[in-house]
Amino acid sequence: MAKQTFTTGQVLTAAQVNSLQTNDFNQTVSAKTASYVLVAADKGTRVEFNTSGSVTCTVNTGIFDAGDTLIVQNRGAGAVTITAGTATVNTSGSLVVNQYESGTLYFISASAALWFGSNPGDITGITTGATSGLTGGVTSGTADLKFNTTAKGGLLVGTGSGTVTEVAVGTNNFVLTADSTQASGVKWAAAAAGGKVLQVVNATYGTAAQIASTTWTDTGLTASITPSATTSKVLVLVQMNGVGKSGSAAAGVGFRVLRGASSIIQFEELAGYSAANDNDIGGSGTTYLDSPATTSSTTYKVQFNNYGGASGNAKINRAGGGTTSTITLLEIGA
Repeated sequence: MAKQTFTTGQVLTAAQVNSLQTNDFNQTVSAKTASYVLVAADKGTRVEFNTSGSVTCTVNTGIFDAGDTLIVQNRGAGAVTITAGTATVNTSGSLVVNQYESGTLYFISASAALWFGSNPGDITGITTGATSGLTGGVTSGTADLKFNTTAKGGLLVGTGSGTVTEVAVGTNNFVLTADSTQASGVKWAAAAAGGKVLQVVNATYGTAAQIASTTWTDTGLTASITPSATTSKVLVLVQMNGVGKSGSAAAGVGFRVLRGASSIIQFEELAGYSAANDNDIGGSGTTYLDSPATTSSTTYKVQFNNYGGASGNAKINRAGGGTTSTITLLEIGA
């Protein structure tokens, strides 16, 4: 029931009193199925919209007085927008009334109203750029806000310039690392190893060999490793077994370890006594921490010679002893 006007001395009928009492508890509802311009008869009532498409509820000046109120509610899927016609409408929230929402128009003058929505300040829509990665947030009804990336594991990060960009998922076991040179400010990179052993390569060689020359000759013991970072070290462990020297004891067996074509460490073993037969030295080994500074495959090998050039032969993996020499390469993270 709309707001009533009475004159002095007027006698109210029972029907009028009942109508006034009914309106105190249940405001008169007028249903609208299209855009609508408010009229004076709407004061004190409930204007209900029920449409499938978006519509407007227009407020003009000179229709209502200060202190007048009315409620606007929406049953339909189409959004209702409270629209200032010739009057002004102010609010701290949104002027859009979505399905199953309502609000109150309160007039502070004949030309100005305040809108108190059901959810002042709520987000009712989102406008996104092509690269924002956000989807959803439509203009009416209920919409989910989804984060969309081009591949599983992608991350949406701020660029610092008011936009969002996607960082594709990194290699397995990589970690997200700050990097100011990237547009996103981050990148995927291998985790800092912190001195841990990253990989181990081992090789053996058991064929007996001997040499009378002082010229460095391959023993046949070799192994290759591919470091995962240029900052990695390679710990080289060499154990030569079945080492011996025939002939004069004035000399022994010399060994050296090469990385590629470069000698990185050299060691020798003397026979220790004189005899015409074999002098059994036994085993000889070394440990060396190398810095190859590469991520390419790197080969290490062991050479030997007749140290000192005396008569007789320098020997390894001596026949009949069943001995085997070994080389072990350990990549140590920086």
